[in-house]
Amino acid sequence: MPEQHLGSVLVTGGAGFVGCALASRLAATADRWIAVDSLNPRIHASPRRPAGLTEAAELVIADITEPETWSALLQDVRPDIVVHLVAETDTGLSLDNATRFAAVNVGGTAVMLDRLAQHDAVPAHILIASSRAVYGEGLWRSRSSGDLFSPGQRTHRQLAAGQWDFPDADPQPSVAGVTPAHPTSIYGATKHAQDTMLSAWCGSRDVELTILRLQNVYGPGQSLINPYTGLLPLFVQIAGRGEPIDVFEDGLMTRDFVHVEDVARAFETAMQNPRPGAARVIDVGSGEATPILEVARLVSSIVGGAEPAVTGRYRDGDVRHAWTETTLGRTELGWSPSIGWRDGISDYVHWYTSLAPVGGGR
Repeated sequence: MPEQHLGSVLVTGGAGFVGCALASRLAATADRWIAVDSLNPRIHASPRRPAGLTEAAELVIADITEPETWSALLQDVRPDIVVHLVAETDTGLSLDNATRFAAVNVGGTAVMLDRLAQHDAVPAHILIASSRAVYGEGLWRSRSSGDLFSPGQRTHRQLAAGQWDFPDADPQPSVAGVTPAHPTSIYGATKHAQDTMLSAWCGSRDVELTILRLQNVYGPGQSLINPYTGLLPLFVQIAGRGEPIDVFEDGLMTRDFVHVEDVARAFETAMQNPRPGAARVIDVGSGEATPILEVARLVSSIVGGAEPAVTGRYRDGDVRHAWTETTLGRTELGWSPSIGWRDGISDYVHWYTSLAPVGGGR
């Protein structure tokens, strides 16, 4: 497929983890690359420009949930492409912070869409970092009948009784267009709301829309201070103190770990090869269902920590298994993951320990 001229690109959350990785690949090739970011202190240790953001990117420090931010931006630029990365994240945190997650993820998206329309700055293409959380538990297949079914959410009572899996059934990978959206967290619900809002808005204005549903993204450049970046930094810290990593449930819950460079390549190929018409929804992952216990053992072995401990603890709202197929990435974008989780996580642990003392606080 021929490469697409990018023109002016506006990236919300553009100074964050994925935003910096994407800018490093593409900012120098765009007419303008504008990263809009509030530099949230929960993520950024300093209110100054992040070192990981290439100089080819213009940085605007502002809050995208504020209408005035967009009024000022759109007086200066008419974006050809908008990449929407801003989001409050974390499954567990969202259950006790519904207002904040709704305000940023849903309200911020609504403000963006309203201002783009009001300022006659409707772009040709919008891309959004969606999430595997929209699928919830996804689909399972009955062993007795062979039928696929959506089991819904594991209840608190079920988890407290140690009933981790759904009986007489096997989990299936998530596949866009096949697996129904059934989020089991506030976070997942707000990401699903973003997807549907953008689909309705873009469809009514003939704006190309690409929804990339990301699995568990990790890699060098991830925030060292944000306690909600995921389990890998936590695992490294615990193992570095010589303590056993606390692995929830029975250790066999699975996740799909996808390297940030593979994620950036997925956005790149989607931006350079837009598809007119209906919104395209593409899953972005490694395609591997990796047991959390295996990840904990790998991290501990690298750091020199103790054998992980399977404790039976659990977190309400967590799904049992989450991974995806990568077929649509190949057929729709010509993209496929290139970094396996063992090599990628090993490199990540070495990067993390080179920058942060693993035995202390973050």
